[in-house]
Amino acid sequence: MPEPSLIILIALVVVVVLLLAATLKIIRQQQVSLVERLGKFRKALEPGPHLVVPFFDQIRYTLDMREQVVPFPPQGVITEDNLMVSIDSVIYFQVVDPVRAAYEAQDYQAAIEQLTMTTLRNIIGGMDLEAALTSREEINQRLRAVLDEATGKWGIKVNRVELRAIEPPPTIRDAMEKGARAERDKRAAILLAEGQRQSQILSAGGDREAAILRAQGDREAQVLRAQADRQAQMLRAEGEAQAISTVFGAIHAAEPDQALLAYQYMQMMPKLARGDSNKVWIVPSELNDALKGLGQVTNMPEVRDYVSQATKKFEAPEKVDVHAEIEEQAERDRERSNETVEKAIADAQSLEKPAVGRRGSSTPALGQGGVPPLNSPDETPSALGDPQQMGFEPPAPGQPPVPPQQQWPMSPGQPPQGPGQPQP
Repeated sequence: MPEPSLIILIALVVVVVLLLAATLKIIRQQQVSLVERLGKFRKALEPGPHLVVPFFDQIRYTLDMREQVVPFPPQGVITEDNLMVSIDSVIYFQVVDPVRAAYEAQDYQAAIEQLTMTTLRNIIGGMDLEAALTSREEINQRLRAVLDEATGKWGIKVNRVELRAIEPPPTIRDAMEKGARAERDKRAAILLAEGQRQSQILSAGGDREAAILRAQGDREAQVLRAQADRQAQMLRAEGEAQAISTVFGAIHAAEPDQALLAYQYMQMMPKLARGDSNKVWIVPSELNDALKGLGQVTNMPEVRDYVSQATKKFEAPEKVDVHAEIEEQAERDRERSNETVEKAIADAQSLEKPAVGRRGSSTPALGQGGVPPLNSPDETPSALGDPQQMGFEPPAPGQPPVPPQQQWPMSPGQPPQGPGQPQP
């Protein structure tokens, strides 16, 4: 059984420990404790260790000095256009004076909540639904101003007030959703149209550039083709000029006479007459002179007269209205002229060798005027061929024959003599 002195010692130790525990108080960081002595506020204890008088000093309140977030439940508010909306808000505040916060308001959090709801009803009640939905910043500023003024005497500072949600009635919400959907569709259509416009602009720009490049390429190709055609035409013209110069030099070197030129004309006339599209002939005046020269060479006035008549048939105006009867007559004349020209060419070919011999080759003896001599006045120029074969009509029956001196002039360039005219 322990001794009484030991028990007393243990009791004293316990009492000392209890007294020390009641005397030493430790305040945590961001907290402030309010000490009352015998029911009256004595002091505020800051964070750290503190000694108080046991049984006389008592810590009544301990306040958190950090910023506090207090969410409020959704509250129904009527707008100016008599629509019920539900507002969910949250407030951020901080205790700046713990003594006033503890002794000026019984429950400062409840007081702040009620004050916030009342202020929101006043602010939202002066706005319509659209303004309430689009003016959150204005609502926050007005609400904060009212709360700062009201909570300042409580030692509370309201930092900010946020409206987390403003919910309109379901019918209004559906209408708003439809409107928002229509607005989104409109914006999508606008963006799509703008994109198509930009695409068309870019496509048109690309087509324009491509067209410009194609046009430039075509222009360069045309320029190159034109230059090539120009060079080709120049080369052809130079070749033709050289050919003409060569032919012209050869002709002048050969010294052709009128008879040879007339013969060449006569050779080309059947080729001109064979064309199927030849309806009207335009005979140059030089051909008349050539044919007349051929008549002078052959010393046959009948040839010269017939050539004059035949060339008159070929002469026609440059512009003629061709009808069926004119075409038939022209066809008949062309056939008759072809026969006449072919016969004249055959006779002229028989004279080609004597004509060439006159330039210096050996030829048979010719009479005066460059034609074969006649044996007798009654002899006809049978060496030249039958006049009927050449297409000329003989003298009519009962008419005297043409004297030889009337048929053969003395020289190739002398015109034929008529009846009763003296010979040179």
